[in-house]
Parts: sequence; structure tokens; C-alpha cells
Amino acid sequence: MKTRGFSEPKYVGDPINAVKIFNEKSADELVVVDIDATVLGREPDLRLIKHLAIECRMPLCYGGGVKSLAHAREIVGLGVEKIALSSGAIERPTLISDIANEIGVQSVVVVVDARSTGTPGGYDVWTHRGSVKTGRSVTDVVLEAQAMGAGEIVINSIDRDGQMTGYDLELAEKVKLVCRVPLTILGGAGSLGDIEALIRRLGVVGAAAGSLFVFKGPYRAVLINYPNADAKEDISRAAYDYV
Repeated sequence: MKTRGFSEPKYVGDPINAVKIFNEKSADELVVVDIDATVLGREPDLRLIKHLAIECRMPLCYGGGVKSLAHAREIVGLGVEKIALSSGAIERPTLISDIANEIGVQSVVVVVDARSTGTPGGYDVWTHRGSVKTGRSVTDVVLEAQAMGAGEIVINSIDRDGQMTGYDLELAEKVKLVCRVPLTILGGAGSLGDIEALIRRLGVVGAAAGSLFVFKGPYRAVLINYPNADAKEDISRAAYDYV
């Protein structure tokens, strides 16, 4: 499923089939998130995760419903390289260090879902598919996640989710000022030019996308796609222009 602003879910296709297509297109990394698990109080679907890990030929990150070290152990044991934490990390920050100490810092990703407060430079963190306001700022959560042992931070703009109008560069820049671990930006990419603009503005960061890689054209026809090696090389050159 793919959403807009964490709502309006649109069916994209069977996840196993999608993994197979991304394999063929030599995608760099795949993040699979069960967007309903936390909202419905559901534990990770280990059967599905096992099938995804078996099919996936690239680094795989899983998130959704991970609330304990036991969950992380089971998921990694199925062949998943990274565990993505969101509400679990915010509700119980020690979960980050518990998992990092067990499976390694490099395998713990904290996903921070942010929404503009409507004031200049203001961003609050929300959880449960953007339905629960934490009352905490993005920078506070990022600093805490780093201190607890997160190996990577993903900043997801709820306002830009599925809009395909470009990344929230102000949000990305604000987080990069305090982030000392690998940083990935998500939410808003509608073209390869948007990825290039992000890297040109921030330098070497991860650029993640959902709609860009599953839709085509103004009517959002489902077509799984991914840039080839030459296109990715062209985008990476933007980092040389970063000041």
C-alpha cells in the first residue's frame, strides 16, 4: 500500500512480487513497513517477513510492531539486516540500546515521523500513522535516539508523504545539523531531480522514496521502477556541488 499524508492508502500489489521486481532492477536497499501493526496492536508477521527475506537480494530493513528485543531477535534470525523502530523507540528509548547491544548499532534504524507545527522551523514528532502527537520536537527525538545507540536515522515528512512535490529540505537541513549518524530523508520525492536537489543541498545523505518507485504519470499508474546505474551515478555527482 502507498499513502498520502499517512492516509488515502492505495493498493500497489503483492509485497513478495514487488520484492522480486526490485531485485531485477538492482535496488540498493529495501525498507518494508507494516503500517497497521502499531495502530492495531499487532505483532510483526514473522511468516511474511521470512518470505520477504528469502526473496530479497539486497539489504532489507523491516519495521512495524517491533516492541521488544525478542521481536528484533526473531526478525534478524529470519535474515533481515536492519530493524526499524518508530513508536517503540519513542515510548521506550532503552529499546534502542537493548537491540543495538544485541544485534549491533549498524542494524538499528530509528524512523522519526515529523509534521510541521505551522511555525517557522517548527516540527513535531507523531506516531501511530500520524494519529498520535508526542509533543516532542524532531531534534530532541533525534538527539535522544543517537544517545541511546541508533545506528541510522530516517526522517519522514508526514506533510510530504505521497505528494511527490519534493523533499522538505528545511526539515532535512534542520536534522542534519544535529545528526551524527547516517541520515536518510523520506517523504516527497517525485523525480530523480528531487533526489539530486536533496544531495546538492545536504551532501551525502540517504534518499528514500516510495511513490517515486511505484507510480508513473499524473494519474499515479502503478509501475514499479528504479534508476539504473548511470542515472544513480549522475545523481551522486551532485554531492560534489555541496558546500
